[in-house]
Amino acid sequence: MILSGTPKASGNRATLDDLFRRAGVRRADALALVDPPDCERLTGRPPRRLTYAEADRAISAVAARLRSFGLQTDAVVAIQLANTVDSIVALLGVLRAGMIAVPLPLLWRAQETVNALTPIGAKAIITSSRIGAYRQAEIAMQVAAELFPIRYVCGFGRDLPDGVVPLDDGIDSGPLEFFQPAARPEPAAHVAAATFDVRPDGTVPLARSHSELIAGGLVAFLEGGIARDATILSTIPVGSFAGIALTLIPWLLSGGTLALHHGFDPAAFAEQTRAFEPETIVLPGPALTPLAEAGLLGGSTKTILGLWRAPEKLAAADPWHGEAALVDIASFGEIGLLPGRRGLDGMPAPLALGAIAVPHGAAESVAVAETARNKTGTLVLRGPMVPTQPFPPSGDAETDARVAPDGFLDTGYACKIAREAGTLALTAPPAGMTATGFYRFRQSEVDAVVAAADPAAVIVALPDGLLGQRLAGRAADSAAITAELEAYGVNALIAGAFRPRGIAA
Repeated sequence: MILSGTPKASGNRATLDDLFRRAGVRRADALALVDPPDCERLTGRPPRRLTYAEADRAISAVAARLRSFGLQTDAVVAIQLANTVDSIVALLGVLRAGMIAVPLPLLWRAQETVNALTPIGAKAIITSSRIGAYRQAEIAMQVAAELFPIRYVCGFGRDLPDGVVPLDDGIDSGPLEFFQPAARPEPAAHVAAATFDVRPDGTVPLARSHSELIAGGLVAFLEGGIARDATILSTIPVGSFAGIALTLIPWLLSGGTLALHHGFDPAAFAEQTRAFEPETIVLPGPALTPLAEAGLLGGSTKTILGLWRAPEKLAAADPWHGEAALVDIASFGEIGLLPGRRGLDGMPAPLALGAIAVPHGAAESVAVAETARNKTGTLVLRGPMVPTQPFPPSGDAETDARVAPDGFLDTGYACKIAREAGTLALTAPPAGMTATGFYRFRQSEVDAVVAAADPAAVIVALPDGLLGQRLAGRAADSAAITAELEAYGVNALIAGAFRPRGIAA
């Protein structure tokens, strides 16, 4: 498949599959994707290492399996997988089949998944037999039982429940040819994926074109100075816009090796840094200092990308004096990413006011975003990575995506302007929201679901140095409310808030 039918595309006309094929043609026998060394403990199957040729076959196998179901072009396929090779193969396989990928956050359980997939008409789910202690395939079957449009549940791994279509058998012996949809006039502008933005007024699925996803990835690729054929070690799963932009796209643009880490296991991470000596490491920003102090960042690393899901906390981050260049990536939900390279003083760079181009200060930079402060005092963004419509599109983009007539999209983050310096300072996150690691919650919804399980229970958001905030709960019978919340299918962070500290959710 790599050497046949490769579309001619360049610049902003490229799709994600185009980028993969380009790298595959150039380096068919080079190592492309590597699983975490503890993959078997996480998912029940041994780790995989795929060359570009092998990855191409695996991607085509997933695409062929989806097409064999009779699913049509632009069918919506949800994906919920650990940060493993399977997640990359599945996402690219959905796109090669001409369908729309909908990556789901890893800790979403049945109820959140049902609520999210109901309005978008998903036709299939791809997951794995288990992730850690959770039987993901069984959860997917529960979701499919509640949502009539979902006719197929597919899974990687062993001991899949009856009714789940296995995908592993196609990785090594999948077909090289299958029916592919006709080429579109502007393929890069077509919707490739949808991701879910949690806002004070609800959870909104946002449509993402190939060009928008690539524009987001350019933030990391260009500002980080990622080299051609680089080895990238990423701890950020592709279950969100930030995950796709910081993990998938830089690898596709570099054409190198992508080693995946399912966070966080210090021994596995140390093993990966020793084995692969990655030039680039992608980490949650708050984890940088603890990892550096523990000696877990390899000496060969040239660039570290630090993702800040709570960007209002970036200004107070510890100084960085490591040998590797550090690029902070401020994430504003599913709306956009803003980069900032640390200077000689090691302190975070302030957010720029106005046009932002990467690499910063370069003669030939690429515009990726524009910032401003609106009349209500919050940060607004526009640019090639910023979404312009919900999913599915209704035809009224201005109303649906809350886009102002000038094209700006409100992030909800309160900010102040320093006009002489040409910078912005974030002062508060969106009102009514709780941010815990990779997840954002409407606090009113959290309170309501806990009250339904136990009206006397209390759940609050507490400050946390690594997660930004953490949920902590108190109830007369902690074990009973935890069991009830898990049975209801809520996010594991909510159910886990009632466990004694030190017991993982």
